[in-house]
Amino acid sequence: MKKPFSLLLLSGMGLLFAASATAQESSTATATFVDVSGTEIGNATVTETPSGVILDLSVNGLPEATWLAVHIHENGECDPAGAFDSAGGHFNPDGRSHGYYTPDGPHAGDLPNQQTQPTGELRAEVYNHLVTLDGTDTGIRGRALVIHADADDYESQPSGDAGRRIACAVIE
Repeated sequence: MKKPFSLLLLSGMGLLFAASATAQESSTATATFVDVSGTEIGNATVTETPSGVILDLSVNGLPEATWLAVHIHENGECDPAGAFDSAGGHFNPDGRSHGYYTPDGPHAGDLPNQQTQPTGELRAEVYNHLVTLDGTDTGIRGRALVIHADADDYESQPSGDAGRRIACAVIE
């Protein structure tokens, strides 16, 4: 029996979507978090989407049951001896103000605060539509992900009063 045209079209579209999803899966990067003593404490996978990136974070050994700031920083350097100052400031290719509450914000590297579990584990998926993984001014491969000791207030300049840097990972 012949299938109606609409079913054939849908089947073909399904194959197109499957092929597209497979192509997206290959646009990934990884990052390994270290704490200020240089100990590996977790990782991240960054996956490019057609309209931004998804950051999948899995980090242990953080302050327990608290909100912490997570940002993309401009330099792909994570020197624990210098408390991760080597990561530079927030990634900000458009020269915008810091924070979701500011009229001229946020930086491309601003991300929402994340809450740790009572065990000090952070497990999150975060979407950022202001960056790409590769190939443009907004590309973040070769930059750093930084976790701060406090929550971001989403408005203080230049970095949200988020406290010291307690973990860092280079996106590779």
